[in-house]
Amino acid sequence: MSLPVLTESCDVAALAALREKCWRPGLSGPSHSELFAESDEASGAAFALALACDALDVAAQARKAGALAESGEQRQVLWVQDRAAVRLTGRPYRHGLPENLRHRLIHVEAATPEDALFALEEGLRCRDLAFVLGEMAGNPKALSFTASRRLSLAAEKHGVPLWLVRLDAQADLSSARMRWRVASAASPAPRWNRAAPGMPSWQAELFRARIHAPGEWIVRDDGGRLTATSPSAAMRATPPNYGSLALAARSRSLAAL
Repeated sequence: MSLPVLTESCDVAALAALREKCWRPGLSGPSHSELFAESDEASGAAFALALACDALDVAAQARKAGALAESGEQRQVLWVQDRAAVRLTGRPYRHGLPENLRHRLIHVEAATPEDALFALEEGLRCRDLAFVLGEMAGNPKALSFTASRRLSLAAEKHGVPLWLVRLDAQADLSSARMRWRVASAASPAPRWNRAAPGMPSWQAELFRARIHAPGEWIVRDDGGRLTATSPSAAMRATPPNYGSLALAARSRSLAAL
């Protein structure tokens, strides 16, 4: 989304309000998000983890003066997959997780979509979880608008955010507060070693949100923070490293073949 050029006649207050409607890394995330991705590139789970970690960083900054700032975030993380998702992407690979999450992962493999939804909802009711991440394949009947609404209400009531990755699925009715389409993007070439894996990068389209305008970005994770630029600006800034495309989700790709 392009923003107006600031001139003497520009309404600064209106410009500030417009900027606030644009999503960017570092904003507090919603309680329930859906991410649509293809199953053959692991971009959905990787981007969900990137957003979840970004949200944890925001929460940590907000409580710097509180008692929890000394000990840091130590709550567990719940990852739920239905059996079809496991068959498509594999189980989470603990050593592929960000280092501060490796010892906090609780993984649930559900036999059916109904079981996966039950596990997700029960996880959202547990305030001792930092966040819940789910992976479900296709468009199962169990994941109806009513089921989606139950997840949204549980997440909002108990303050546990949910990122639900929809693998090889169509965007049907949902109460998710933000909905994304995600794919791998070419990484910029490493500065020193051209043969090294590039920075994890995603092409992310926000096509529905309650408080943000739709938009499309190239989102990158440098290991410490997320950055987001328009696709055209990203192409102008750095030439792509096409050899690293398959490794775009390196630090947060958890699928074990």
